[in-house]
Amino acid sequence: MKYLTKFILICLFFASSLAAQTTPEKRIDSLFSKYNSKTAGVAVGIVKDGALIFKKGYGMANLEYDIPITSKTIFNVGSVSKQFTTFAIYLLEQQGKIALDDDIRKYLPELPVYGKTITIRHLCSHTSGLKDQWSLLTLAGWRMDDVITSEQVMKIICNQKELNFEPGSQFKYSNSGFTLLAEIVKRVSGKSFGSFAKENIFDPLGMENTLIYDDNEKIVKNRAYSYGSENGLYSKRNLNSSSPGPTNVYTTVEDLSKWTTSFENPTLGNADFIKRFNEQSLLDDGKPTILAVRDGETIYHAKGQFIRNYKGLTVYNHTGSDAGFKAYLGRFQDRKLSIILLSNDENFVAYKAGMDIAEFYLADQFKKREKVAATEQKAEEKPKPSNTNLKDFEGTFQNNDLSSLFNLRVIDGKLTMTHNRLSDVVLTEVEKDKFSGAITFSAEVSFQRNKKNQITALSITNFGATNVKFMKLK
Repeated sequence: MKYLTKFILICLFFASSLAAQTTPEKRIDSLFSKYNSKTAGVAVGIVKDGALIFKKGYGMANLEYDIPITSKTIFNVGSVSKQFTTFAIYLLEQQGKIALDDDIRKYLPELPVYGKTITIRHLCSHTSGLKDQWSLLTLAGWRMDDVITSEQVMKIICNQKELNFEPGSQFKYSNSGFTLLAEIVKRVSGKSFGSFAKENIFDPLGMENTLIYDDNEKIVKNRAYSYGSENGLYSKRNLNSSSPGPTNVYTTVEDLSKWTTSFENPTLGNADFIKRFNEQSLLDDGKPTILAVRDGETIYHAKGQFIRNYKGLTVYNHTGSDAGFKAYLGRFQDRKLSIILLSNDENFVAYKAGMDIAEFYLADQFKKREKVAATEQKAEEKPKPSNTNLKDFEGTFQNNDLSSLFNLRVIDGKLTMTHNRLSDVVLTEVEKDKFSGAITFSAEVSFQRNKKNQITALSITNFGATNVKFMKLK
């Protein structure tokens, strides 16, 4: 009997040890086990019922000085910044200083007249039709590690006389709208966007280590630097942008826990304010704005956040990416659970990691997905030999609004685009008069001909700008 009791106690010990190893916290440790004193890494925060129940850093904030990541390390959160920008706009509306259906030219008269009014609401919901600022900057010859200021971004937006589509008719992700929102906050409040956010959002919530980075020379204590890696070798990813609105909130895991908690127990506004802020954005015809349909679930947009019914539970989330910074902020508001991931590793897949962690805490509450019928994929057609004379496409093409010139030449048998400030781009023929290539971002290049069948212009379309025209110089 004595030996049996001893055996049972040993079994109970091993069972409890095994259970301890499979707690959500242990599983998070395992998820990020590859990060160490020789790598970039990630800061993790888990908020439950208004309390930060888990906070931990993995890897290094600075590889040159061997500074580890902690829950107090400051990161650029990229596009997670957008929810702060729209929140500032909603606070201005609550204060009676603006209306969401105001014409944006009431505050930004330097913008062109586009035929149909663009409203503040359109900017908040990615339905303005404005061409994306990063898309335009790259076509103008800018590198993403250049010093980029709000003033320069405003100039390039205001120079565009055409939209991607009629305002309110479609959803298309556009960072430009959020630069304009930040500028509206500045002009209406009479303060910098950073000062307004500090006084009206960060300070009231006790977010002491959060700021709007609007000066690329500003010194920020405890900040992380971002890195990329190839074959195990790390290199710096420089970020010199000082253009806030779509990005450039710098913050910590601990501060973001206060932000997420404010949605459950509102201290800025009230429950009705938060409910309105969380509602789906709409097109002018009343239909919801949709990002995508994945795994049979529709992802909607709402004020710098995306909403999804994930396995039966509603989640508000957004990722961020800027230089080598990656971020994920997800709120399962009905379950009072938030997941915060801030990384300085360019290769970190933030959304997947965020949803993996959600499984650690909510697996017993998630519903099983019904299998989505697989769509038939056609066999990839091999490229047919082309009779195209690539010499026909040679020439110099100019866009005055962007102050940009591309030269097209056949080099080593390939049609190649060159620009004074960009790497050469080899174009691949897709169909008659249409080519693909990567001008920083993947792009489609289409050529236009006159009645004499001569090439007169080319148009470039990338993720955020449609049919940006460059005229052929004679």
